[in-house]
Amino acid sequence: MLKLNRVHHIAVICSDYQKSKHFYTEILGLKIVREVYRKQRDSYKLDLEIAGQYQVELFSFPDPPARPSRPEAAGLRHLAFEVDNIDEAVFHIKEYGIAVEPIRVDEFTDKRYTFFADPDGLPIEFVEL
Repeated sequence: MLKLNRVHHIAVICSDYQKSKHFYTEILGLKIVREVYRKQRDSYKLDLEIAGQYQVELFSFPDPPARPSRPEAAGLRHLAFEVDNIDEAVFHIKEYGIAVEPIRVDEFTDKRYTFFADPDGLPIEFVEL
């Protein structure tokens, strides 16, 4: 049987690189591992980490198509981040003027969670540890 160790990274394509870079690094606090400009693709690639682990690749491409999301479309549904204290995390996000859904409790895990969106409307979830 195939043995997978863990998720290595998640790639996100953004429409406004500087805006998304600010969101993921300054608001969510992901650390920049490497940033490169790929001239042949007219694209930036930003490698980001959480807690010392490489996790997210942020890409910019000229004129990417909009993400179909509502009603929910096939493909990536959302990106979830675990937090120690969801109330503090929500307070932090709201300080930047980001709309956050009410905190709910998962009926199967009893974990508290909520959703908000990145600059391109990609749903982001906070799940309390």
